[in-house]
Amino acid sequence: MKSGTLGGSVTRSTAGIAAPIPIPAKPVTTPKVALTPSPSISSGPTPATGSPVLGVPQGDDLVRRVAEAKRRVAEAQSKLAVKDNPYMSMPQLGKKKGTPVEQTQQGAGLKMAAHPLLLDTSVPAPQSKKDRYKPMQPKFASIKANTRNAPTPPPPPPPTVPSPSISNPYATAPTADTGFEGAPRERAGRGFRFNPKGKYVALANQMRQESQLEALKQRIAESARKAGLDGDMGIEKAIKRPPPPSAEWWDSGLLPNKTYDDITNLGIENLNITTPDSPVTLYVQHPILIPAPGDKNKVALKPLMLTKREQKKMRKLRRKEALQDKRDRIRMGLLPPDPPKVRLANLMKVLTSDAIQDPTRVEARVRREVAMRKHTHEKMNAERKLTDEQRREKIEAKKADEDKKGVYGAVYKIKILTDPAHQFKVRKNADQLNLTGVCIFNPQFSLVYVEGAAKFMKNYKRLMLNRIAWTEAARPRGGEDVELENPDSDVEGEVTASTSVGKGKEKEGEIKSLEDNKCYLVWEGMLRDRAFSGFKPRHCPTDRDAKEVLGEKLKGYWDMAKNWKPEEEELF
Repeated sequence: MKSGTLGGSVTRSTAGIAAPIPIPAKPVTTPKVALTPSPSISSGPTPATGSPVLGVPQGDDLVRRVAEAKRRVAEAQSKLAVKDNPYMSMPQLGKKKGTPVEQTQQGAGLKMAAHPLLLDTSVPAPQSKKDRYKPMQPKFASIKANTRNAPTPPPPPPPTVPSPSISNPYATAPTADTGFEGAPRERAGRGFRFNPKGKYVALANQMRQESQLEALKQRIAESARKAGLDGDMGIEKAIKRPPPPSAEWWDSGLLPNKTYDDITNLGIENLNITTPDSPVTLYVQHPILIPAPGDKNKVALKPLMLTKREQKKMRKLRRKEALQDKRDRIRMGLLPPDPPKVRLANLMKVLTSDAIQDPTRVEARVRREVAMRKHTHEKMNAERKLTDEQRREKIEAKKADEDKKGVYGAVYKIKILTDPAHQFKVRKNADQLNLTGVCIFNPQFSLVYVEGAAKFMKNYKRLMLNRIAWTEAARPRGGEDVELENPDSDVEGEVTASTSVGKGKEKEGEIKSLEDNKCYLVWEGMLRDRAFSGFKPRHCPTDRDAKEVLGEKLKGYWDMAKNWKPEEEELF
């Protein structure tokens, strides 16, 4: 029983029927494609082998379908291989043109194939035995002289920007087309770029030309301005300026008609100067010029200190210049010539003929001239000499100038100040040096507070600490031995020697011992103003009296002096 033929070449038979003879099919040439084993493809017989399969079409249609299936399987496998290894996307051609070479199987680990770019396809040049062991020469100049002489390499070409379709949209910068994504780019080495010869010389010449051009333009503009050809002159001439006012605002209040013609028409007497509505009144206040506070601190420059020899030389030069100036004035006729200065020593040399004719008369005249010159000289000296009052004023003016430089104060502590000679020196020097303050006498110690100029404070400090001998008492007065003309006389009022000596001994017994007496400087510094108008001595038996004399601002100096001890006493 026939079941129908499939393609007209295959018949189905039952058991006991001989197998049908297969119809030979046309040979089909298929390209060889490198395939990788896949678990989805079975190794059993396929329809391509020509074995009879029930229910499967035979013939050309079957062969075409099998080839199409193989091609799709090969494409799928190649896609999977490229996804795992991107280097497999590069086709390899065989010896015959256009014939693809079957790719080797790509392994993993040590069996992984090398990158195609790492394979050197160039044929090595034949080398001799001599060249084989020669050292490799560098490809760049290793000597500085050769480096300088080496030509400047051309600048590298600008990088090509890939199209948006090729570039990676997820990358931060556009990537070049390297055949596949993620491949490393080749780095171009940066070479030295040397400036060509004469580059900066040309720039300097260009700058010089520009500066010369600017200077030329400026000179042309100045010359045009001097000649009145400036371009701005036409603009200024085109502007219409208002005419000057008939009277300025500061003068309009003094003019009745607000014009300057009132001065000529009405006269100065009729102007608004003395009228009640005049802006000028008797109550115009002129401010008093007050010197700046920093002017008093300016230190006057002191003249250069010269030696005696230098002073004589300077005086000689000054007198020589004055004499030369006087001679020039006499030669020009501005001054009359001086009469001859005749003395008895040069009488015969100056007045030769006159002295011989009448020597007595000439000698008397010469003596009279000598006396006149002496009288004139003494009169000029007396006129230049300062009187006692002028001398005192000059001294006081110098003291006032010193006070302008600043006021300083000092506090001295004296153990014993009972000797009258010491008291006189402390008070008198303070008055002479224009110092103000107070001297407080206390049973415990004595305090001297002084204030004044820095120069005078320095002199007073040297007096108190060095000049006064505090351990030496003054010589007693009235205790010397007196010789009387009549020792037997009993006249009242006569004082005998023994009496005077006894009184002197009594006075010496009252004076304290000055062996340990000394003066100490407790404090010194700068003050703002003076606190006292003069130097006054005061006796203060208690601390409260002493603080009242010093005042509210200076009472702290008393406690400072009372608690103050010298360095040698603080050690014990």
